[in-house]
Amino acid sequence: MEQTNKTVQVVDIQFRLGQKVYYFDPGKFTVNTGDHVIIDTARGPEYGICAGGNHNIPEKDIVSPLRPVIRIATAQDERCVEANRQKEKQAYDVCLQKIAEQELDMQLVSVECSFDGSKLLFFFTADERVDFRELVKSLAAVFHTRIELRQIGVRDKAKMVGGLGICGRPFCCASFLDDFQPVSIKMAKTQNLSLNPTKISGTCGRLMCCLKYEQFAYEDLLRHAPKAESFVDTPEGRGTVTEVDLLRQRVKVRMEDRPEEICVFANDEIAILRSGKAKKTDPPIPADLAPISGGGKRIRKEAPEQPMYLDSVKFRYSEDTVAEEVEIPEEAPAVQEVAAPTKKNNRRRNKNRDNREQKAQELKAQAESKPQENKPQESKAAVGEEKPKKPNNYHRRNYHRRHKKPGNAE
Repeated sequence: MEQTNKTVQVVDIQFRLGQKVYYFDPGKFTVNTGDHVIIDTARGPEYGICAGGNHNIPEKDIVSPLRPVIRIATAQDERCVEANRQKEKQAYDVCLQKIAEQELDMQLVSVECSFDGSKLLFFFTADERVDFRELVKSLAAVFHTRIELRQIGVRDKAKMVGGLGICGRPFCCASFLDDFQPVSIKMAKTQNLSLNPTKISGTCGRLMCCLKYEQFAYEDLLRHAPKAESFVDTPEGRGTVTEVDLLRQRVKVRMEDRPEEICVFANDEIAILRSGKAKKTDPPIPADLAPISGGGKRIRKEAPEQPMYLDSVKFRYSEDTVAEEVEIPEEAPAVQEVAAPTKKNNRRRNKNRDNREQKAQELKAQAESKPQENKPQESKAAVGEEKPKKPNNYHRRNYHRRHKKPGNAE
């Protein structure tokens, strides 16, 4: 707990006006804003300008170890720095001339000279890799010092050159950004910005770094806001969301009963019945589903009452026929209504039985009236040879061998 509250004394130093600020350890020196100092860096001693005097910051905000301030700049240091600036301008002009002579596809950005004058660093941009070995030899022959060429991107170019953005303030990359964060076109869509490249691109031609700043806030607002074309219930009735205002946390709703009317509600005043645009596979929303407007604030249309009536009853005795309606006198008992069709069926059944008995008697009379000549033959056939028995299925194949017709030769 004590380590989190621990502070460290630092000073803010810039290498050039308008560039990024770095923390350095002041040591025993008391540096005021605007003072010129000599500081220790990875490239050796360098000249810097104080952007903030001695002050304390939390230890977690620094990257250890801090490099120290060597001394406050003297008059000799000021003259050395002025000579280095003149050398940088001369080197810039010479380098442009050499690039044109060798017809190299590269754009020179800036030139930096170390404080002790032992090295010249050239920064350039190019679309592809460039073979600049001959250029290094020609520059070294002119300045007789160490030459270093470094290719950078368009964002790094904007960071080094600096300038003003469309907001009227200095570039973020040249002011306070430590490194470049990835920015995508999806961020512009989430923030409901115009997708016109001229409006969402910075001076470097890439998407503006400030799109990243509010992305997390918009993502949090989207979790608690309904989508466009959602079907919601409001205090004034149900409707469809036509527009969503994320920053003000409100929506515009086209009412279901009054399509020509659009009302504005806060997000906490509505209930989502269907999220997003309706799909073919979505089930229909019940007409009585209204958790907010159904509490008495919405007048519901009741269906008119239909008059009740009784229909006549029909008795069904089979699947194919329906019993006919028979008027029954008031004095007749209710049992006759069921017994009447039974008697009719019995009469029809008795009539069919009589017809069958009459036909049987006629056939018997015809058989008795035939001549008696056929009778002895029938008896002779009965007394004579026995009729062959009908073979079973097992011996059907040998039936023609065992029972041969008379007169057939083998």
